[in-house]
Amino acid sequence: MRILSNKKFQTTVFITLLLVISFFHKQPIQQHQIIDNLSLSQIQKPITSPIVNSPVAESDHKFTQELANINTKNNEKSIFYSVINEWQKYQYSIKSNQVLTSSKLPKSPINFNQADLLTVLTNTKNYFQQYSTEDPNLQRTGILVTQGITVKDILKTLDFMITVLGEDIANNRTTRLQDPNFINANFRVIKWTAHNPENTKQKQVRITKYAAFIHSGSRQKTAKYNIPIYALNEELSQDKFYTQYTKQDVLSGIYEPGGKEFGKVKPIAYVTRNGLEAALMQGTVLVNFTDGTQEFLNVDRNNGISYVRGLKATAQKRYWYFKKVDAIKGYGYKIDAKISIKPGVTFAGDVLNVGLGRIIVIEDNQGKQKRLKMGVIADTGGAFLPNLYQLDYLAGTFASERDFNRYIRKLPEYTNAYILVKK
Repeated sequence: MRILSNKKFQTTVFITLLLVISFFHKQPIQQHQIIDNLSLSQIQKPITSPIVNSPVAESDHKFTQELANINTKNNEKSIFYSVINEWQKYQYSIKSNQVLTSSKLPKSPINFNQADLLTVLTNTKNYFQQYSTEDPNLQRTGILVTQGITVKDILKTLDFMITVLGEDIANNRTTRLQDPNFINANFRVIKWTAHNPENTKQKQVRITKYAAFIHSGSRQKTAKYNIPIYALNEELSQDKFYTQYTKQDVLSGIYEPGGKEFGKVKPIAYVTRNGLEAALMQGTVLVNFTDGTQEFLNVDRNNGISYVRGLKATAQKRYWYFKKVDAIKGYGYKIDAKISIKPGVTFAGDVLNVGLGRIIVIEDNQGKQKRLKMGVIADTGGAFLPNLYQLDYLAGTFASERDFNRYIRKLPEYTNAYILVKK
């Protein structure tokens, strides 16, 4: 840090500090403290230091850790969480008890495929183990910090569930994790009330659905399959040239022969325009090629433009480059590190403010019968950063939109949601 040597400047700074101190002395007593990954015992300690580093003052800086403000007034304590966006910028603060409250699961059976849940739990835990130093988002506790929950608690939860599932599957019995009594006895159950800044009346979490769609395509451009899906050339992508271009620029032919960026990317499939939009929206597409082969393609890197909620798909400027993968892929800081996920037990959500690897239970009410579904937040997307009111449920692999829509009509659009943390 440079040392101030100009006396006039020092005098100006001194006078400014006096004015600031005078201003705060005239204000009502309101102690402000920023906390980061505090334990519950630390949260419960009285605040004695009037630190004035408010999140608003930090709004122009890149956040690498979540912030929560404790305000003490009239001897009443409330905890506020500072929500950040996809680019790690402060967005707004929310009173934590408006979102998270202690609860119990309803006494209804919990439905999930045991082997698939074990796979996603294991893959998510392995991601934490392998990439904790490369991916700083793994160190975030998100809004659960206001409940005294740490990343260690999340890992303990994953470990416990993996152990229980493994034992129950090995003994060929219905897993104890499907028994709400076992869950209530062994886990903290935290009810998640939706917070939607654009719809303050929304209280239940919205459950949207996504899938890996099967689309026909070609390895060469044809009259029918004339829209390319591109992969980046690693050796040419270091200067991030691809961040200069919108989806519309790409579709105008800048990477095709004669285009100004020809040769900097490579087409890995040609599909219809509908096929491209489905792939961009869902993140994964299974292409059945005309030569009889098929491949999963998954999003790799985007052009750095945010997804705009409410804007129709064809008008979105965000564009993704893809890569060939061996399964449906979820969250990962790079394409080769993405978590392999399974339908029916995976949610996409806000991995910055809710967190990766959080165990979610939702109520699935069909007719008069109440059922529960369990899954893991192991995926994300631009629409979920920030988002404290929505989850995206991985429904499966479908050959058509009609098949997909027929299936998801059975699932709830809004429902009660719970987060589980091992006691």
